Amino acid sequence: MNLLELRGLSRADVEGWLEAARAVRGGDPATLRRKHVGRRVALLFFEASTRTRFSFEAAAQGLGADVLAFSAAASSTTKGESMLDTARLLVAVGAEVLVVRDTAVGAPRHLADRLGVAVINAGDGTHEHPTQGLLDALTLVDALGPLDGKVVAIVGDIRHSRVARSALAALTALGATVRLCGPAPLLPAGLAGSKVVLAATIDEAIAGADAVMMLRIQRERASGPTFSSVEAYRRGWALTEARAATLPPHTVVLHPAPMNRGVEIDDVVADGPRSRILDQQRNGVWVRMAALDRAWRAT
Repeated sequence: MNLLELRGLSRADVEGWLEAARAVRGGDPATLRRKHVGRRVALLFFEASTRTRFSFEAAAQGLGADVLAFSAAASSTTKGESMLDTARLLVAVGAEVLVVRDTAVGAPRHLADRLGVAVINAGDGTHEHPTQGLLDALTLVDALGPLDGKVVAIVGDIRHSRVARSALAALTALGATVRLCGPAPLLPAGLAGSKVVLAATIDEAIAGADAVMMLRIQRERASGPTFSSVEAYRRGWALTEARAATLPPHTVVLHPAPMNRGVEIDDVVADGPRSRILDQQRNGVWVRMAALDRAWRAT
């Protein structure tokens, strides 16, 4: 079973993924480690990653599987080998699931359409990062309960964020209203809708919100300058200690990380009682275990 994107999934689909993650989270670790002994997953990462890569490794190991960890810098791709030929090699040596991260939009689907194994998208360009969207949804449901009628503000570099797109799909499917906010060059057109509101300022976006997700500026994807200075960005768009103090008592704060502390979020907010950032990272393992389990069960 492939997991390539969340866009277009129904509420029942998203809830099914969350229930699968909860089932793994509540399972017996020793039993889970016997579930897929002898099976192989290949982590095909053509783009740098810390959290997602380690999370998938931990997920595979938690299910008893072997991990084929690919490194682009130490592979034959430096000699001109194509992604498809590299993937075919990994399948030939026993990989039954490919976890793919690449800078190119559509790279995971390209492999899924050509190979007879399950493919999980671990982030493709500015398109989607579906397991991140699911772990964000799981974290928010854990913190807030059902998301019907809840308001989630997503602030920062929306244009270049695959995280924002996957979160948008998952959260609106679960009944939340999402407010998007950031500097004009970082807000793509065409996202507003019945459950998606574009806010002019961060203060408007976070006012009365049940949750706030902060995003970093993705300089590696931007084609030109997007703001005049770090200090200007911080003044206009950061979740500072002062802004966080205006939030309702129950409001929680998320960040997919890596964080640029002191730019889009203050230390005291990232590490404070509202923060669910470490919960996101823990939930990432459960979501990815569920994704791998479903992929293997479908093969």
